[in-house]
Amino acid sequence: MKEAYLHRDISWLSFNARVLQEAENKLNPLFERFKFMAIYSNNLDEFFRVRVANHRNLVRVGKKTKAKLDFDPKELIKQIKDIVNQQQEKFTRIFNEELLPELQDHRVHMIRHTQLDDDQKAFIDQFFNNHMLPFVQPVLLVKDKIRPFLNNAALYLIVVLRDKSRSAQHRDYAIIKIPSDHISRFIVLPESAGQRYVMMLDELVRHSIPWLFPGYDIIDSFSIKLTRDAELYIDDEFSGDLIEKIRKSLTNRNIGPASRLVYDRNMDADTLLFLKEMFDLDQIDLFPEGRYHNNMDFFNFPDFGMTHLKLADLPPLSFEPLEGARDFFARIRWRDYLINQPYHSYESVIQFFERAATDVDVTHIKLVQYRVGSQSRIMSALKQAVQNGKQVSIFIEVKARFDEEANLKWGEELENNGVTVHYSFPGLKVHAKLAMVRRLEKDGPMLYTYLSTGNFHEGTARVYSDVGLFTADERITGEVAQVFSFLETVKLPDKPFEHLLVGQFNLVDTLTELIHQEIRNAQQGLDAEICLKLNSLQDPNLINELYEASSAGVKIRIIVRGICSLVPGLAGVSENIEVISIVDRFLEHARIFYFHHLGEHKIYISSADWMVRNLYYRIETACPIYHPAIREVLLDLFEIQWNDYLKARIIDESQSNAFRVPDKAIALRSQHETYYYFKRRQETAATKST
Repeated sequence: MKEAYLHRDISWLSFNARVLQEAENKLNPLFERFKFMAIYSNNLDEFFRVRVANHRNLVRVGKKTKAKLDFDPKELIKQIKDIVNQQQEKFTRIFNEELLPELQDHRVHMIRHTQLDDDQKAFIDQFFNNHMLPFVQPVLLVKDKIRPFLNNAALYLIVVLRDKSRSAQHRDYAIIKIPSDHISRFIVLPESAGQRYVMMLDELVRHSIPWLFPGYDIIDSFSIKLTRDAELYIDDEFSGDLIEKIRKSLTNRNIGPASRLVYDRNMDADTLLFLKEMFDLDQIDLFPEGRYHNNMDFFNFPDFGMTHLKLADLPPLSFEPLEGARDFFARIRWRDYLINQPYHSYESVIQFFERAATDVDVTHIKLVQYRVGSQSRIMSALKQAVQNGKQVSIFIEVKARFDEEANLKWGEELENNGVTVHYSFPGLKVHAKLAMVRRLEKDGPMLYTYLSTGNFHEGTARVYSDVGLFTADERITGEVAQVFSFLETVKLPDKPFEHLLVGQFNLVDTLTELIHQEIRNAQQGLDAEICLKLNSLQDPNLINELYEASSAGVKIRIIVRGICSLVPGLAGVSENIEVISIVDRFLEHARIFYFHHLGEHKIYISSADWMVRNLYYRIETACPIYHPAIREVLLDLFEIQWNDYLKARIIDESQSNAFRVPDKAIALRSQHETYYYFKRRQETAATKST
């Protein structure tokens, strides 16, 4: 059923196109549109460093290896290149024809070096001398003799010039680093007559080229960026010292082979040919963009205090049942609680650890760390807990892509402070989001757990939409303890998991059986429905199970943020499956699985997407929701998102990402509605308490 399966990377590019749609969307305030330009660019850069780098390596493997693949990597790269080129042309159009003119409407001008007046030139010259001269590193290029190493993802100008002493036809080439790693990418110039001016650092370097190459005529200059292979290739290694392997790989990450040369599409053919030969590049390595690269820097575009050009704040709501609790753990013992950040404050999660660190009756604290911020109250609480005599252990996943180095540093710091640190083992990633506290109480030891769809990262908790469950339910806490025991000892649990779904144990089999149960119900003419909220849907096995369910008459609704290899709406295959995707101010990160189950409503929150890597090569968890009020909330949240008619796109065979057409006068924006849903619940609870 190949026609009913979309390659994950093509689907991912369609997701990034949805991000670019938000940069184009005039309903978004101006500076939010710049932010989406930055997100699009950052996403694409990582995509090339990891996914395209991997495909380039597959192009070079032997025929026997390629024969085992279900796709042609060379053809896939060509398809990727065509899609990205189209998107980049759209990116340039949005930037030049929409965003820059709108900036000018607000008296902000982004100018090039050729537009400087005399006062601005004097300012720029002084700025260059005072701040930039040591960093630009101009180098004349001589083929086969001088071939400088280009830093990964760094910005450079390739300069076309001519020695004044030689013939007019002669051309030389030079390269200059744009020092955006030392200096802000945006230089704010002095105001003039109420007008504000911003210049890209790239333009400042262009203005200064004649100073750097006296004796040469400057013919032209073009921006370039080389992206290097950033995949560590460690997921499938099963022997050796994993930690040491990762340390060595990190040092190699920035010197890996080139996976993409990004260049100004206005570059002439001779200069491009020179670069291909100079840096030993193939045609598949070349990707044209606009005048500027590393556009993720637009996260830091100066806003001049114009807050009206940004989204209004939605301040996180305090979660009063726990944040205001005199006895934090007694509240959790009494009942389960669900939080949904960033709508709810992350304070209750932080307090879970801080209260445990100082509670005299707490004996143990355990958690899994996948990604964590550079500054973390949670990590500080763990260190304090050790000082207070608690036994603290943490499992650190050192293969968390692009966070390996930070995780290793945290591991060392925690070990130095007496925390027992367990590192990931080769061949298996740990992606579960778990924490557990053991407390001595009058009836004996009691376990308290927090299970989440997101990381213990106080920074991303402000922009990622995740749900998390606080519970002391022994059906769940006992099995969380089993997971920690396995992570710490690598010994299989003594008894099977009956409540938690755990990757490598019962996750896939249980999900498959839950789908089969809906199929059996539909075949008997009973109500049958599956609702899924995911980041990514890619696993062929579960996709085929969903196709079978659709064919049996099961109603299936899916909200997916990113990859969706399933193709909905195909007659005889997936006609009972609808898929939408929501891209808005917060990054949708929660995974929620719902099965009708003859009205019993089997509902899980999970760390796992339905991807091959998550389901078969990671330790993931899916936690059943038993508390009736929380089940009702999760069902409400799904329906709110399903009825989004402002930020939801239809996912279908065409991959056109068409916005849904509202059937009401007021179109619902689900993220805003979710915020006010919780705000209304908070106000209702406050009224009842008085």
